[in-house]
Amino acid sequence: MFFYKINNGAKALCFCSVFVGLAVFFSTQIIAQAAPTAAVKVDFNANDKAVVAIQGLSNRTTGRALMPDDPVRIASLSKLFVSLAVMRLTERDQLQLDTDVSDYLGWSLRHPDYPDVPITMRLLLSHQSGLRDGINYALPMDALLEDELKNPRAWDADHAPGQYFTYANLNFPVVAAVMEAATGKRFDRIMKMQVFNPLRLDACFNWTLCSDQKITAAVTLYRANGDVARDDLRGVREECSVVPAIDGTCDMAAYELGQTGSIFSPQGGLRISANDLAKVGQMFLNNDGSFLSQDSIAEMTMPAWQYNGSNGNSEDGYFCAYGLAVHILAAPGRPVSCNDNPFGDDQMRFGHSGEAYALESGLWMNPANKQGVAFYRTQVPENDPTGHCIYFCE
Repeated sequence: MFFYKINNGAKALCFCSVFVGLAVFFSTQIIAQAAPTAAVKVDFNANDKAVVAIQGLSNRTTGRALMPDDPVRIASLSKLFVSLAVMRLTERDQLQLDTDVSDYLGWSLRHPDYPDVPITMRLLLSHQSGLRDGINYALPMDALLEDELKNPRAWDADHAPGQYFTYANLNFPVVAAVMEAATGKRFDRIMKMQVFNPLRLDACFNWTLCSDQKITAAVTLYRANGDVARDDLRGVREECSVVPAIDGTCDMAAYELGQTGSIFSPQGGLRISANDLAKVGQMFLNNDGSFLSQDSIAEMTMPAWQYNGSNGNSEDGYFCAYGLAVHILAAPGRPVSCNDNPFGDDQMRFGHSGEAYALESGLWMNPANKQGVAFYRTQVPENDPTGHCIYFCE
């Protein structure tokens, strides 16, 4: 069950230099494990895409071989998709990036130590709101964000909103709640209407709206030791695909829009295939205004924050420039202390990575040469020394 699939069409991409690095990584994994890690890499340009490497099983119990259209929980790469929906809503005047989000929520969202500083969608999307992952961001269906965010542990005690970058998942349940409050629609349905349908993606958050075909093809996430981490569906929908209520019940009719925001896991719960990731990358590279205006894409992909050595937590130099839920690698003018060049060529790229439940993923676009890559691999050990996308970034 170890194979590559190569598209050799006249216009397709085939960056075969990747095979040497992938072969080293994959063969090591095969020796170390009875079943190889599930992994796939798709290279693309503005018009064409090609699966240049793929291996493993989508589910070990069924023995189903991994395919490039199989959906996986893509982790924090989900945030970029949420930002796409936000930008679509701003173009329709249903949201404003620089409006106090309290105006949408109907209650006052404030840092307890800086009650006079408004928090905006721009600050939430760019991780400058002051929120921190000091509390659980996977809140139950009947939890109230207004109450949960009164906990001082949810906030940076040392910096006011807008003054400091720290990557924090907790921003995105708030973003989802604001989207619901502004539109009167459920977050998963907003995503389907604003992103998945227009881009023809069979994708969903927490499996709620994916097709039966995608449920059958779901990729199970395994930990490094082989234990199941998430999504052992084997063709059967979960009885409750969202974070249930405190008492364990899962009555979606009781869900109140704009009050919780976290039950669909907006911070990391997107299920999508590698091929569909590449479609989104092609949209960015084409930038023809058919999905988002060129101005909106420019606003997403330009730094809303750039590291200067003291204005953020760069996580050992990996985060040095960040837009609106878009991570920017090797940005011009970054400090020498930055360690955000996984491709090794010092060329600027934008996109996002994901790491959760022993999965690593990435979607990266190079606007200079109009090329990109989408990938994921599973069963990644904790504190894996290979980094965010070693071998996949070749």
